Amino acid sequence: MKALILVDIQNDFLENGSLAVANGNEILNLVNTIIPKFDLVVATQDWHPATHKSFASQHAGKSVFEQIDLYGLSQTLWPDHCVQGTFGAQFHSDLNTNAIAAIFRKGMDVNVDSYSGFFDNGKQNDTGLAGFLKAKNVTEVYVCGLAGDFCVQFTASDALNCGFKTFLIDGAIRSINPTNFEVIKQDFVKAGGFVVNDIELV
Repeated sequence: MKALILVDIQNDFLENGSLAVANGNEILNLVNTIIPKFDLVVATQDWHPATHKSFASQHAGKSVFEQIDLYGLSQTLWPDHCVQGTFGAQFHSDLNTNAIAAIFRKGMDVNVDSYSGFFDNGKQNDTGLAGFLKAKNVTEVYVCGLAGDFCVQFTASDALNCGFKTFLIDGAIRSINPTNFEVIKQDFVKAGGFVVNDIELV
């Protein structure tokens, strides 16, 4: 079975959001077109406590996008985003959520960030996504959403490492740094992953 993983298509990562990805809204119509092509659709959702340690606001004298050591892990400091229960954490209203079978929330531990939909950045906590997919007899996963060079990348990489044949849907991804994402895609293919054009699915 093939599954589609929608990564963090939330208001704070879209136009006018606190951590907006440039041109992120461009993927919405395409994602809605792709969704019916899959037997199983799941979504990840950033779901941070207001005092999450990945927020620059929680570190006196530190700036947004500064790099720090956070309990032994390299951490980019972000603007406050996707705080639990806020509008910014909600899925965009234009996203067709009717077909989403399950939502996997991440970033809930105040002390560790979680880019991947499978594990936190320290690989200490498992969201249950891999087990859910395997229980549904999924063998192939297709990943799209925001942002390509962070949460999409980490989710796809972990999917590959969990034994799934894994595809990035290139046209339905936008990145914070598109140049970096081009390199990420090359490395992903070298690791055994696949990159497909959305035209091949629609």
